Amino acid sequence: MFLTMRLDPRRFRSMRWTCAALLLLLGSCADLSFERDTATSGTFESTAVAVTLISFDLPKGAMLIARENVSDANLANMIVTETKVVPYLGPFDFLLDIIGVRWARVKGTWGAAPSTPGF
Repeated sequence: MFLTMRLDPRRFRSMRWTCAALLLLLGSCADLSFERDTATSGTFESTAVAVTLISFDLPKGAMLIARENVSDANLANMIVTETKVVPYLGPFDFLLDIIGVRWARVKGTWGAAPSTPGF
């Protein structure tokens, strides 16, 4: 009886819709900001959040999303100075590949460096 109830097609269809709705709600989000230091240079900061289910990042890895957002800005001489991913568990990071949410941040500079008089 339990096996029959478990394989009921109506129940399976309902479970598929529930999983699909959950995946849509657990999408990703990103943010990008630029600050000018001079007319031709400044700093940037990009953050992103991604969900991991059974080793699949939805829609992509958080660090990849953050780096792509900065790259899409197409500013000259972009240099990444700091990256951070939270949570990072070192050798136990595979535990987050089962199910997890990751946040990534990329910071850096862009443009021509201001020239210092006298050098």
